[in-house]
Amino acid sequence: MSIVLNPGQATLTLLERIYRGEEAFHLDRTARAGVDQSAEKIAQAVRGSAPIYGVNTGFGKLASVRIETAHIEQLQRNLILSHCAGTGAPLPAAITRLIMALKLLSLGRGASGVRWELIEQIETYVAAGILPVIPSQGSVGASGDLAPLAHMTAALIGEGEVAFRGATMQTADALSMAGISPLPLGPKEGLAMINGTQVSTALALAGLFDAWRLAVGSLTTCALSVDAAMGTAAPFREEIHLLRGHPGQIDAARRLRELLSGSGINASHIDGDERVQDPYCLRCQPQVAGACIDLMRRAGASLLIEANAVTDNPLVLPDGDIVSGGNFHAEPVAFAADEIAIAIAETGAISQRRISLLVDPALSYGLPAFLTPAPGLNSGLMIAEVTSAALMSENKALANPRSVDSTPTSANQEDHVSMACHGARRLEEMNNNLAGIIAVEAMAGAQGIDLRAPLQTSEKLSGVIKEIRSVCPPLTDDRILSGDIEALKTVALSTTRLADIGGVAPVMLELVP
Repeated sequence: MSIVLNPGQATLTLLERIYRGEEAFHLDRTARAGVDQSAEKIAQAVRGSAPIYGVNTGFGKLASVRIETAHIEQLQRNLILSHCAGTGAPLPAAITRLIMALKLLSLGRGASGVRWELIEQIETYVAAGILPVIPSQGSVGASGDLAPLAHMTAALIGEGEVAFRGATMQTADALSMAGISPLPLGPKEGLAMINGTQVSTALALAGLFDAWRLAVGSLTTCALSVDAAMGTAAPFREEIHLLRGHPGQIDAARRLRELLSGSGINASHIDGDERVQDPYCLRCQPQVAGACIDLMRRAGASLLIEANAVTDNPLVLPDGDIVSGGNFHAEPVAFAADEIAIAIAETGAISQRRISLLVDPALSYGLPAFLTPAPGLNSGLMIAEVTSAALMSENKALANPRSVDSTPTSANQEDHVSMACHGARRLEEMNNNLAGIIAVEAMAGAQGIDLRAPLQTSEKLSGVIKEIRSVCPPLTDDRILSGDIEALKTVALSTTRLADIGGVAPVMLELVP
């Protein structure tokens, strides 16, 4: 079954479905009328004498050079070949699929002047499982993600490389195997394909989807840490958070209450606990995680606009005018990526402090040092905590903003750029680091609760521990822990087992302002 894309109406849920799945997708056929109408406007411009950027002129600094009608098709082909100058590791298949979906959404708005045949070519590749090989580096996030989108477009015309049937091969070979013909580009079509923010946006969306899953999962591991440390649930009372009013904070506190409800450990020290207040990493989790949730929601709202936007140049306007503008500048995407990066770093920073608390007998309220039953002979989670600190430190450095950087390109014609593409690409590395931190907290929290026996945690957190124990046994004697950490990273990143365990559904990302 093929997913239907409605231009201007895509949701984050739909885009995440494309990112995480392998279903084919296609534009709603009602978009064709608008696409055909704008393509006819371009065809009329070709027959006319007025200069139209990228249609009958050169590109960038060469925009003043007129191109003869006989060379217009060659102009578009040359544009794509010359812009295939990317480098670095290829983008993952999931990102490439999302890029192609976003490009269809943009072209389907009927402002790009491309033929319907070009849209069908993209759809045909997706349906056949032919994915362009797109180098990950080479875009500065302005005038479009030029180099990576050129590599994608090259595949449509039979050039470059693609991934097909489990192998990387020349596009011509894949097309021959699949019985598909390359498509020569018409007027403006090469420019329409490479002017756009789809690569930056796809990378930022992927970073957002994984960061959201990890942030929701971190609320689960926080609840484990609260019970392991015999912390109080009082700071999570609803009245406290309603008095402040931030939606993310309210949601985070509610989730912590749900997870801890019915905990025998928590009930055991409601009365008679000499501690007046828990450390911030426990007590202020709703405030910190909630701020991260709100930040990601704002980024999600911006990225959703961008996913549905027309971002190439020039554009065919509703009155038929063909006008050059700057929608290809990815500044909103760069800002969103920086916001997501900050949220990732802070989610990991407070999680790491809880790990540190649990392994420190001076802070953990009766737990043995480094959560081993035999400290001294065994080192327990001593170095697992160090690993989490290293990952936290890496993410702090990676969270430095990319959007404040710029460098002039194209002979100073493109003199301010967004750096959105690598700003978004770094989110994958940051999420992988965050998954490692959450994995260590899951290990530490489960170990701490086990050590509280015969006291029992809540039914929901018992279910969480069961999931953790399915890949990470309790720590008795010292053992190699790297495999446990990797297994728990997979739980945190690749499934929703930490995000919606025990029937507590995660707060939906669609609830953006």
